[in-house]
Amino acid sequence: MTSKLSTIEIATLILLALASVAILAVPQFAGLSLQLDLSIIFVYAILALSMGFMWGQVGMMSFGQTVFFGIGGYSYAIFALNTGDTTTAMLLAVLLPMIVAALLGYFIIYGGINDIYFAVITMVATIALEKAVRATSDPRIKIGDVKLQGQNGISALPDLKVPWNPSETLFVTEVYYLIFIAMLLVTAGYSLLLRARIGRVLVGIRENEQRVALLGYDPRRYKLLIFIISGGVAGLAGGLYAVWGNFVAPEMMNLNSSASVVINVLVGGKASLLGPLVGTGIVQSLTSWLGSAGVGQVNLVLGLILIAAVQIFPQGVVPMISAICKWCLGHLASLAQPSRRTSTSMTGEKQ
Repeated sequence: MTSKLSTIEIATLILLALASVAILAVPQFAGLSLQLDLSIIFVYAILALSMGFMWGQVGMMSFGQTVFFGIGGYSYAIFALNTGDTTTAMLLAVLLPMIVAALLGYFIIYGGINDIYFAVITMVATIALEKAVRATSDPRIKIGDVKLQGQNGISALPDLKVPWNPSETLFVTEVYYLIFIAMLLVTAGYSLLLRARIGRVLVGIRENEQRVALLGYDPRRYKLLIFIISGGVAGLAGGLYAVWGNFVAPEMMNLNSSASVVINVLVGGKASLLGPLVGTGIVQSLTSWLGSAGVGQVNLVLGLILIAAVQIFPQGVVPMISAICKWCLGHLASLAQPSRRTSTSMTGEKQ
């Protein structure tokens, strides 16, 4: 059973609906450049959400989401180039990362690894996979007819085709809509999962895993399930990245990419589902603006700004805004109560 929506949640849903309508209307007024810029923000937002949900709701800090992101992108690239079937390639971009997440997560979670070492092992997995992919520059190394080409990546990927009409491919605007709708569906799915009974168990694991185990639940099973789901979501983001740029490369899964995901989640707020989305939008937009403004040391300036942002909003932008809205509503309610009491007393005196 799901709980009733609060006033803040209803207002948030209304704002999200209005924002969604505005975003869907962008192609009617903007050019292809803006659509491409927004599309990649949506892709990174899906990736950040896959990590933000684990970290914020279950307490699992993972540096390995870019592993599944890269596997998803390369799965789409290799299968699509070998067969020309982009629909199955996109399905594999989700399925294969989930299989890898199941294997990796089983040995980590059921091996009794604590949270700190969980983050370390996933970071090591990221480094190992990137090094392995970069070592495939030999032209004899290929899967099917596709050469992996090491650090040069795989280019000229086929455009995503309409499943029921393979002769028709999706152009920039259609890909924009596809990625945005995918982001909405992932967010809605995580929201429903959190509001269901399993969501309360997950939050309980985050707060006190031992107590949840004493209540008869197996925390390892739930943590593995979320790890697998988040691996599939990250793989979906990787497949959409390959569709967006028609290109995949080892940079998709390096430590810089992993750190960017963590930063996006921290800026937006890991305790909220909207946090990773908002944080990604802020960081990516700021990065693009600094680059276009001709700032020489973009990473240095961006790092200083992000440090200041974390100091001002220690819980993230979204939780801080939510707390301010709740305070305002509570303050307005407290101001309204004396006026109601006064009017009631005056009515009693007249009687």
